[in-house]
Amino acid sequence: MQEKFWKKSYDEGLDDLDPKLWEITYVEATRPIFEKYKNKLALAYMGTEITFAELDRYSNQFANMLLSNGFKKGDVVGINLPNIPEYVIAWLGTLKAGCVVSGVSPLLSSEEMEFQLKDVNAKGLVTLDAIFAGRLVNIVSNLPELRTVVAASVGGFLPGIKRVLGKLLGKIPKGKVTPLAGKVVYNFGDAIKEGNFSAELPLVDLTPDDIAYIQYTGGTTGTPKGAMISHRNAVSNTVVVTAWLEWGEGKGVALSGFPFFHIAGLFFNQGCIYYGWPQILIPNPRDVNHICAEIAKYKPTALVNVPSLYQLLIADPKFKALDHSRLEICVSAASPFPEDAQKELESIVGEGKLLEAYGMTETSPITVMNPSKGKKKLGSIGLPVLNTDIKLVDPATGKEVNLGEPGEIWVKGPQVMVGYYNKPEETKKVIDEQGYMHTGDVAVQDEEGYLRIVDRTKDMIIVGGFKVFSKKVEEVLTEHPAVEMIAFVGVANPERPGSEIVKAFVTIKPGYEFDGDEEALKGDIIRFAQEKLAPYEVPKVIEIRKELPLTAIGKVDKKQLRKEA
Repeated sequence: MQEKFWKKSYDEGLDDLDPKLWEITYVEATRPIFEKYKNKLALAYMGTEITFAELDRYSNQFANMLLSNGFKKGDVVGINLPNIPEYVIAWLGTLKAGCVVSGVSPLLSSEEMEFQLKDVNAKGLVTLDAIFAGRLVNIVSNLPELRTVVAASVGGFLPGIKRVLGKLLGKIPKGKVTPLAGKVVYNFGDAIKEGNFSAELPLVDLTPDDIAYIQYTGGTTGTPKGAMISHRNAVSNTVVVTAWLEWGEGKGVALSGFPFFHIAGLFFNQGCIYYGWPQILIPNPRDVNHICAEIAKYKPTALVNVPSLYQLLIADPKFKALDHSRLEICVSAASPFPEDAQKELESIVGEGKLLEAYGMTETSPITVMNPSKGKKKLGSIGLPVLNTDIKLVDPATGKEVNLGEPGEIWVKGPQVMVGYYNKPEETKKVIDEQGYMHTGDVAVQDEEGYLRIVDRTKDMIIVGGFKVFSKKVEEVLTEHPAVEMIAFVGVANPERPGSEIVKAFVTIKPGYEFDGDEEALKGDIIRFAQEKLAPYEVPKVIEIRKELPLTAIGKVDKKQLRKEA
């Protein structure tokens, strides 16, 4: 294949960048921004505004709180919060202390939360007071490595009257923060309170090789693994993508519904700080009324969302009535976006403003993107970005396919992760000796270099941008005493085109006694799933069968089930 032939489709003036640009830590790379834009808005949250100077001070205090509690370079801090100011402060403070951030989804069940914190050897955890009281107290005795817990509230940065009313009306979840045996427990406000900890930037010897993040993913199989992303990985992807988008320092305003515990939200947040852009924080991405009100108030230049959220916005008359003249770009990623819906979005916000991108946790995350100013192909994920090489390979033979033929995307570049945490064998399975990451996604590339995803080698389902790995959830559900065999497939969600819902096909164990009420049994299986799994993993539809179709070698034939579904 011709060497990087897709470059001819790049926006004018774009070419690979000097790798020296990312021989720096993220903390060093952002110092000039905090000096230059001290009085500029950094975060807007439900009517509260935080400047870059305040964010700098709060994160310094958080970093010094960690260091005063004995945290060392490389120690892991789990952040288990929605998109509230405390997430950004804890994330930045953790990096300033030389520690490693691991996003922990607030949607995880207690078992899943315990697994991740144990697997990553988390020494610290920042969590919501409601999760502290509802989940953490039940699993903390199984987490001997955990030594410091900081509890935040969704209303922590709200004015007093809003906070009180929010709790009284039940709009702000709450839980009692209690002592934990053998652990240091803080309320978040005390961790950043003036006078409690130094507001000076701590001096920590960090290098670009040091790990910044361990973000959990199913990888190219179904077992959750921590992808180790170095400061070099993070800075390189930020530098490359902001150059690709031709963002101007201090010139944009951003709004995203992507959660920070997800690599896409983390990356966008990191890019906004790097470029001195204010961010409008969205704690509940399904609250379209709030998003529309914030768009009207702050007039963002960039929206970044999962397709299902764009679908919700498209359906809302208030979104259609807004003035979108300042909006320059709508980035979509994490799941397929139906072309009809893409056209409808552009009819509202303006033609040429939607830009689809592709990436994965293991690549920090962006590897492929439509041009910012040039030709965007609806339904295409775009072109390999700067300093990134890809090849499409037949997974069966390991040979590159011809142009126009489907092949697994193999990607190489400075954004490819260091590896999976404590899993060298799993790392070898996905990163080959030449440094190519085997993504597990199958695409076709056209003569101009644009890629279109056509299939997934990974057996996973996309629910509102979240990946559901059927192997994992099937294993959990087989623990139910009635379940003999179970197979999960994704079926189109009629309420959210481009997203899926989980359907489970089940056979019942011989001899399992129930009164013949299948609906009651289905309800019992769903309740069992709700206790063990995250909400997006729980099947929405269960079909009980006498037998499941099998392939010639005895595996459940999911292709057949998908056809039938």
